[in-house]
Amino acid sequence: MLAAQGHEVVGLGMHQPTAPIPGVRYFRHDVDAARHGPRPPAQLKDLHSKILRGESAAARLAWLKEQGFEPDVVFVHPGWGEALFVREVFPRAKLLVYAEYYYGSEGGDTFFDPEFSQPSMAARQRLKLRNTHLLHALSEADGALSPTRFQRDRHPAWCRERITVIHDGIDTGRFKPNASAYVQLQAAGLTLRPGDEVVVFVARQLEPYRGYHTFMRALPELQRLRPNARVVIVGGDGVSYGAAPPAGKTWKQIFRDEVVDELDMSRLHFVGKVPHAVLTQLMQVAAVYTYLTYPFVLSWSLMEAMSTGCLIVASKTAPVEEVITHGHTGLLTDFFDHQALAATVADALARRHALQHLRDAARQTIIDRYDLQQHCMPALLRFVQP
Repeated sequence: MLAAQGHEVVGLGMHQPTAPIPGVRYFRHDVDAARHGPRPPAQLKDLHSKILRGESAAARLAWLKEQGFEPDVVFVHPGWGEALFVREVFPRAKLLVYAEYYYGSEGGDTFFDPEFSQPSMAARQRLKLRNTHLLHALSEADGALSPTRFQRDRHPAWCRERITVIHDGIDTGRFKPNASAYVQLQAAGLTLRPGDEVVVFVARQLEPYRGYHTFMRALPELQRLRPNARVVIVGGDGVSYGAAPPAGKTWKQIFRDEVVDELDMSRLHFVGKVPHAVLTQLMQVAAVYTYLTYPFVLSWSLMEAMSTGCLIVASKTAPVEEVITHGHTGLLTDFFDHQALAATVADALARRHALQHLRDAARQTIIDRYDLQQHCMPALLRFVQP
């Protein structure tokens, strides 16, 4: 958008984009492995990696400056350290940071689930240091942006007034209901269509942060209550957030094996990661779309599902409550209560036609507050203006 308006736009990152970005000159930076040096103390390991990335990004920015590039605005995600030394290279540029998440022991993700984390003193100390590079960025930035109020309010009180809340935006023209949609599960020889009793669960990785363990524990009772329901689970076998599983295992395997003897596996379909177009079609055929999360960054997939007009059953956690109102735009259950989750999904399936108003209200919420072209993109362009 900025490039189309005639602005010179330069991108910098450690990974090459999957496709060229029209109008954008993109450059990579790469941490020199030789710079790692001796192993730092355990408490400083995370910060040390951020400093290395900050140095690498600054070196590449200095190279750009030598080529004559002098930006009016630098907008940077500080989460991996790239923002640390921007001011040293471009002291006169307007510095904006993406304030995605600030770690803390209360009300957030870190000690939310006692099954996987305990608030020991050592853990609290590591958590405190985990924000060091973020604090540097916030202290030097001319402005900051968070996509949700929950994420803004995770930050210290002294900087919240400087953080503007603008979501990345949802393309409501792309994510919309489609009565003609269908999904083929070739391995099962099935074609799923709107009106079928399909429950969809989606996560980037099948792991505790996104409630995979709670969902799996709910399935035996859900299958008992709804003997014709089919469950489609989308997600990878790795870890995006939180602790890794025991060596040689995956969270997917661990929690599937915990309940496998109680399940009709012919009605449970693990499809791994799927192309975004297929995910959209799954949303369009879903009778119920389930979304669970720790108090953490809100997934785009939830808001895409709302825009698609899904009947949402989600966890009653703070980021979800910002967009889902129980009984108005969806149904909420306690994150840890798998029995309540099973009963709520079963009831939603039984009453799915009577609950059409929840679908309609969910889509309207996204249109009214998070539409990419009408709300979020114009607000973002105003935010980045010099």
